[in-house]
Amino acid sequence: MDIVVKGRKTEVPERFRKHVAEKLKLEKIQRLDAKVISLDVEVSKEPNPRQADRCDRVEITLRSRGPVIRAEAAASDPYAALDLAAEKLDARLRKQHDKRFSRRGARRISAAEVPDHVPGAATLNGSGLPVHEEETDGVPTKKIGSLEIKGEGPLVVREKTHVASPMTLDQALYEMELVGHDFYLFVDSETKEPSVVYRRHAYDYGVIHLSTDPMIAEAQAQPPAAGGTLGG
Repeated sequence: MDIVVKGRKTEVPERFRKHVAEKLKLEKIQRLDAKVISLDVEVSKEPNPRQADRCDRVEITLRSRGPVIRAEAAASDPYAALDLAAEKLDARLRKQHDKRFSRRGARRISAAEVPDHVPGAATLNGSGLPVHEEETDGVPTKKIGSLEIKGEGPLVVREKTHVASPMTLDQALYEMELVGHDFYLFVDSETKEPSVVYRRHAYDYGVIHLSTDPMIAEAQAQPPAAGGTLGG
């Protein structure tokens, strides 16, 4: 397995690539998770001078047969950002490792021990989806992927699609902690409906369940009525 380093709207020098290989020891990572499939490092730069102290961002994504583990950090230079992200990744790897071994012999199994065909649940993009507004005369529109942007629109639009497998609320909370997000989209294994868990205050969590309105679903399923003319 190799480490894939890529830049988003920025060049990645060879010196930094070598530093990534030295910082992220594959042998150490594989000792904590022997089922690692890929390890990606993405570097991006914020051009806004007001964010000079956080202009360089590094995101590390580790994919294995269990849940995806992600760690990201921002700093004034990419080397400092990599150090911070690597510390977060190590902490989350150890948490997953300890949980897996603490559950051996119990009836429940950890995410790393599930069958190979069970992928991780979908995660929401941090920028979310923009709310579609009504057309305004004179305002130009443009399409970025499947999104329609009015006027200037957002400066950065990232669209991601993930394969989702049903899971319990407990597993969704666990995987949210592994990716380091404040919210997590998943398919509830009991209702088979999309749900979102999110972090509230301190150690409190909330959950939002979505269900289809039966009246709307029935109306959408009905074929449109045949047209005709009104006779006098």
